[in-house]
Amino acid sequence: MTKTTTSISTRKRGKKYEEKAALVDMEKKYTVEEAAELLTKVSPSKFDATAEIHIKINADTTQADQLVRTTVALPHGTGKTVRIAAFVQDDQADAAKKAGADIAGISTLLPLVEQEKLDFDIAVASPDVMKELGKVAKILGQRGLMPNPKAGTVTMDIAKTIDELKKGRIECKMDKQGIIHAVFGKVSFGAAKLQENYEALLAALNEAKPVGIKGVYIQTITITPSMGPGIKVLVN
Repeated sequence: MTKTTTSISTRKRGKKYEEKAALVDMEKKYTVEEAAELLTKVSPSKFDATAEIHIKINADTTQADQLVRTTVALPHGTGKTVRIAAFVQDDQADAAKKAGADIAGISTLLPLVEQEKLDFDIAVASPDVMKELGKVAKILGQRGLMPNPKAGTVTMDIAKTIDELKKGRIECKMDKQGIIHAVFGKVSFGAAKLQENYEALLAALNEAKPVGIKGVYIQTITITPSMGPGIKVLVN
């Protein structure tokens, strides 16, 4: 006689998740105020969950004039400490570190990147070192760390850029499916701060609407705590 067992892989979700998911009406689209408040109540994790946002853009991603990419300085930051590498001339390294860079200087950083010792989350660069960065562009590019003018990470004002990134400036970029995935805080921020971050992010996206997109711009918005249920938000 064969003993029947329930495979863990066949379970859809854990008990804690199901309890939290029961608080969300999956058929409803919530106002921003309602969604932000609900977001603080539905994390099944013991740790301080990240607040995530997923936005479906009405775009033909094969058309260059419909691609969405922008940056936004979140009023309350992301709640995450970011490690910043500043690719600058060596005589500017101390100034970059004073501004908040964790590591700086072209002669210091290039050998580390060549050895694939990439102990940083974001890289910024001054325009005058971009030619030298060409040597390691493939390594940085494969990890999404290559400084880019469109992302605001190639800049003449290194100190200002580092300060903004440390405070919570993020990049919003559409993927190949026309979806923008971003973080906009921590559940512990509370509803009011999460709403303010959300509204700043949406304002930046609306301002960055490509001229090639006609009619409806944003199709759907869902916010969720990391590892938690999604909450659909009304699109105004």
